[in-house]
Amino acid sequence: MNMAQNIAAGLDRILTMEVVRVTERAAVAAARLRGRGDEKAADQVAVDAMRQELNRLAIKGTVVIGEGERDEAPMLYIGEEVGTGKGPAVDIALDPLEGTTICAKNLPNALAVIAIAEKGSLLFAPDVYMDKIAIGPGYAEGIIDIDAPPAENIANLAKAKGVAVSDITACILDRPRHAKLIDAVRATGAAIRLIGDGDVAGVIHTTDPEETGIDIYLGTGGAPEGVLAAAALRCTGGQMQGRLILDTPEKVARAEKMGISDPKRVYRAQDMARGDVLFAATGVTDGNLLDGVKFGRTFITTHTIVLRSSSRTVREIKARHQDLDKF
Repeated sequence: MNMAQNIAAGLDRILTMEVVRVTERAAVAAARLRGRGDEKAADQVAVDAMRQELNRLAIKGTVVIGEGERDEAPMLYIGEEVGTGKGPAVDIALDPLEGTTICAKNLPNALAVIAIAEKGSLLFAPDVYMDKIAIGPGYAEGIIDIDAPPAENIANLAKAKGVAVSDITACILDRPRHAKLIDAVRATGAAIRLIGDGDVAGVIHTTDPEETGIDIYLGTGGAPEGVLAAAALRCTGGQMQGRLILDTPEKVARAEKMGISDPKRVYRAQDMARGDVLFAATGVTDGNLLDGVKFGRTFITTHTIVLRSSSRTVREIKARHQDLDKF
């Protein structure tokens, strides 16, 4: 068994279930502040909870996608080392509260999210925008192209799915920068679901169109969120393409500092999250894919999905926690 196989076995044995506790802990902490209107407070408690749980894992973990650079994020910053230091060396991408505004307003689809992969396997992405296109599993490679017009991508997807274009629904962030994209998609006859925030959830929704009603994700969002979404798609067999938007000399310089030499490169899901990947997400607020945290008088319930790329296993875990002291 070579080193990669050893690491993969380590990920499977140690982390596939253990990682659930990481997102559960962050989700419960954030959920206590749902609807309070304080984005920073909700994010901070989620960060603190996730960091505490990560440091209990038997890993040598390095945060490659986190809350920001070291001088901007006191905890879970890019480059921070987490875990006990004993166990496999892994890269970690995380968003303790994906959708801070969503949580503050108690709107759907806020999540606690993490991806863990073999060391050196996750794209070290700067905190810039990324142009993205994504679809779920079950389609031949090449039916989407980030450089093709929206009408062409949607027509190709409809043909591959065996439905009319009018039966396709695209998910797009509701932003002024997407006005032309929205017009172009609507001109095809396809439907659009606009979301206010949470583009990791938006991409993940393409993995189960029958449940979520989302067939394709289009538009620009955060590059770190793109890496997290790519990790989820690697585990389900979906397709994704992304290109960093490096439109100023300062952004190009930052990207070069992080090892990105080709500013126009198109990254596929397997380029952003290589090797054996684990992905977990726990609902903070109720959503299309996951239920939010529920607080009972003597228990707390959580809803989590855990995905693994090498086996394409999808575990859905609805947990009832009666030991409230652990939170």
